[in-house]
Amino acid sequence: MRMPTIGRVVWMFAAATASASFTTAAEYAQTGAPRTILFVDDDDVLYRSGTKKRVVPLVKHSPDPVVAPELPWEGMLGWTSVWRDPASGRYQLWYQAYQPKPPQAPHKEDRRLRCVVCYAESADGVKWTKPKLKLFPYYDHPETNIVLIGAGDDEAGGYGDRYCNSVVYDERDPDPRRRYKMAYYDWHVGERANDGSGTHAAFSPDGIHWTKHGTMIIKTPFGGKGAQVPLADEGFYVEENLKTGVVRKSWRVPLSMSDALDVFFDPRLQQFVGYGKMWIPGPDGGMAWKHAMGRVESNDFLHWSKPELVLTVDDRDPPHTEFHTSPVFFYNGQYFGLNQVLDRGAGTIDAELISSRDGRRWDRTFANQWILARGPADKFDAGSLLTNGTPVVLDDEIRFYYGAYRGTAVGGGGLDRQVAGSNDYHSGIGLAVARRDRFVGIGVNPKAPAKGQKRGAPQLVNKIGQVTLKPLDFTGQTKLTVNADAGQGVVSVEILNEDGYRIRGFTKDDAVPLTTDGLKLEARWKEKSLCDLPAGRYHVRVHLDQAELFALTLHP
Repeated sequence: MRMPTIGRVVWMFAAATASASFTTAAEYAQTGAPRTILFVDDDDVLYRSGTKKRVVPLVKHSPDPVVAPELPWEGMLGWTSVWRDPASGRYQLWYQAYQPKPPQAPHKEDRRLRCVVCYAESADGVKWTKPKLKLFPYYDHPETNIVLIGAGDDEAGGYGDRYCNSVVYDERDPDPRRRYKMAYYDWHVGERANDGSGTHAAFSPDGIHWTKHGTMIIKTPFGGKGAQVPLADEGFYVEENLKTGVVRKSWRVPLSMSDALDVFFDPRLQQFVGYGKMWIPGPDGGMAWKHAMGRVESNDFLHWSKPELVLTVDDRDPPHTEFHTSPVFFYNGQYFGLNQVLDRGAGTIDAELISSRDGRRWDRTFANQWILARGPADKFDAGSLLTNGTPVVLDDEIRFYYGAYRGTAVGGGGLDRQVAGSNDYHSGIGLAVARRDRFVGIGVNPKAPAKGQKRGAPQLVNKIGQVTLKPLDFTGQTKLTVNADAGQGVVSVEILNEDGYRIRGFTKDDAVPLTTDGLKLEARWKEKSLCDLPAGRYHVRVHLDQAELFALTLHP
């Protein structure tokens, strides 16, 4: 059984990413936007001494879901999508609802309702309401919160469940009926039924009432696991006559996007970009060996580029490891993902942090170090975490919503155990939070050689370290703040000229010590201010004494 993956929306981060393409302080100053340097990678770091980096795990809002399966069609809740209107503050949520146990006779199962997209709203992002809509009834229930169902079996001529959607809120579109754009996975409907499954498009003025575009926009493979890739002069559609008399169909499309795709609008490229599952061949060349990370892009949301493979598992990963899917979001001029790492043997999924500067070359420094880990065995998120590319950025925190199963997302194990109305949750939508810009911390490495350490003497515990940045253009900059935890120690900021010499009045000894935990701790000096520096390029050196650094911001 193939697993359903519905309900993903990507928020464009209009305010948070407006200055993404600027690279110098002068350019940032012209826009009036501060420039924040995150230390997820070391691209802005010249060198570090006596330090060690760590990924900062997200903090779960509650051990229970913020949206629980409670309605008859909510057997299991998987992929989620969130959009928060920055003007009104209203949250919109789209989520997978998968019900493998349809009502008993006299009802005949309607496969279009097995896996659907549902809708919820919230004023605060914690307490959610599920509106009673009259769009799609669920058997004897005329009013539901279902906003999308699959194509009919008779129409499609295919098999398997319909799932996977990703929605972009596109404020640029002059047609208000197309402001919400959805990419969703379904079977092809029409005369060419043997075209199989693929990604389709739908449009909506409000995120509730959807109109399907109809034509497949991205072809995906289905079936043929372990089979060799077809020859170049053969078609990808294959029929096999089994001994039972059944004709087995498969669509063998090499290096193509699969059933899970997350789409967002990239303000740097001015393109819609999608990331998702891509099957890669095995050691013998057989298809559908492991999932990797694929990428596509489009100008109009309907015509997409040839898929490209951008990231796979590597030598650091155990043999049974692969990616389940790799949703991406664009923030602060960089690309980030809560990459779903699947243990195929155990059937479990945890999430690691990945990052990129260009969207194609990805950094897995923190491979298999979970930024979001599964919960205890009796909780809704004990088995599989289904992340998305839709974090909600607030002033002091970033919220990550995620779907989860107590069971596995591989083979359907445990997905039929949820009882409607029961608070013994086998699935749900959770909320995990990061303090703003605290994805990765640079702290003191206690195992580094300590000051005063003599060769051959017992190892002393190191308590200090420093981070020296590559030269920054200080033109137009009036203030420097650090995002740091100095609650148990001290942070001191020092300025050096472009040649690496210290500047009188801006040394570590001249700095006012920072001794608290804060997101915006202002760097000050006893007799000088940043405005006293002539225009030019300078190194910033951050000294850490039993403290941890997360980000640094230059303010015009």
